[in-house]
Amino acid sequence: MGFLTDNFGSTRLGKRFGRRKFFILLGIPCVFSYSFIWVGDMGYWYYLLTYLVFDVVYTMILVPYETLVPEMTDDFKQKTKFSGARIALAQLSAILAAFLPGILLSHFGKDNAISFFYSSLVFSVICATVLTLVYFFTWERPREEMSAESLQAEKERQSLTLGQSLKRLSVELSSTLRIRIFRQHLGMYLGGYIAQDVFNADVVFVLMQSPTVASNLMGTMAILQFLAVIGMIPLCIRFGPSPSYRLVFCLFGLAEMSYGVLYYSGLHDVFSLLLLISALAGLGRGGINYVPWNTYTYIADVDEVITAQRREGIFAGIMTLTRKASQAGAVMLVGVVLQLSGFVSGQSVQAPGVSHTILMVLSVGTVCVLALGFLVSLRFKLNLQTHQTLREETLKMREDGRPVPERITPQARQVVEMLSGMSYESLWGNNNIGYLNRHKQPAHSATQVTQH
Repeated sequence: MGFLTDNFGSTRLGKRFGRRKFFILLGIPCVFSYSFIWVGDMGYWYYLLTYLVFDVVYTMILVPYETLVPEMTDDFKQKTKFSGARIALAQLSAILAAFLPGILLSHFGKDNAISFFYSSLVFSVICATVLTLVYFFTWERPREEMSAESLQAEKERQSLTLGQSLKRLSVELSSTLRIRIFRQHLGMYLGGYIAQDVFNADVVFVLMQSPTVASNLMGTMAILQFLAVIGMIPLCIRFGPSPSYRLVFCLFGLAEMSYGVLYYSGLHDVFSLLLLISALAGLGRGGINYVPWNTYTYIADVDEVITAQRREGIFAGIMTLTRKASQAGAVMLVGVVLQLSGFVSGQSVQAPGVSHTILMVLSVGTVCVLALGFLVSLRFKLNLQTHQTLREETLKMREDGRPVPERITPQARQVVEMLSGMSYESLWGNNNIGYLNRHKQPAHSATQVTQH
């Protein structure tokens, strides 16, 4: 989907509706496919088919939607604010999704299938309404601002056979992992989100409270997540994504270890302490949710100075793909560990070793994953100042169609080479990264040039 949107601008529909926004427009009626999943008394193949159809629709909307912030502005501060607004409203929607079904279930009855259908219909209507607002009140990068290389890459797609298109897709996908700053970004992204997956799989068992108490604790966590996103906006502008990321990682890791401390000290029934730790976890989770998706908006800027193309879609696609794969893997791994410990699903009283295993996974497992993301973040150097230098040099290259060594200062050169991981002369498509540049010579790394 990301590959498709990157190359859709040259088509008739892409020129009229936008290479990203066309799919958002198409998603407005298609989003009602979600409600078909919840029709009662249907067979297995019906539910499988409706679920797969909605999953395709979901991806068709999500990936282009994720590209809109880097499409709308190149300004570091504006990107940070736009990302903050996007993630903050996502946190609010999560709160709505947690409470609305319960209201309908209490009204129609939890054993009444129509309750779930009405819930899905309400969510479909809300989603269609929001997508309509997104379509009318967002914008894409004007085509006149795109480089000649980007326009050429779009044009080439129209003359490719199916086999050539599939080859191009594989080359473009693999090329994203050759961008050093994107690999660092994926490490930070997965470190935070896998830790949350482990937490989500274990937290219900760890709290071991009544449904009402557990709901209050999770509600508190959700509210603090929303507040954390708002607070992260000025932090990322002032200190940069990487230091802000390490701060929220420490908060979330401290909360995870605190759950274990409470349990082993016999204080896990003290509601005020559980509330405090859940609030701390909410602050950490809100920041972890925000920082990687805010950082993603700058990756295409680094990629442009390397390839001379705008490829927001392919990076959004890789992020979504790795996210789905890591989520499935993390949940499956936790399930296997619980099963080996003697856990029996649906049983109110578990074997003595189960609780200890759950606490170890929650406290130690999540902290280990967080530590990996923390270490990666130490090498991530993109911030307001370095990004501004990068954009200034990108504009020069876009104007001249090539790197111009005589127009760059030693300080700016150092910044650009640090972010790109390549020598200045290898930038702007003077390398073999991406399908358009596949026949060119490999780039020299910035380290090799310095040593030489």
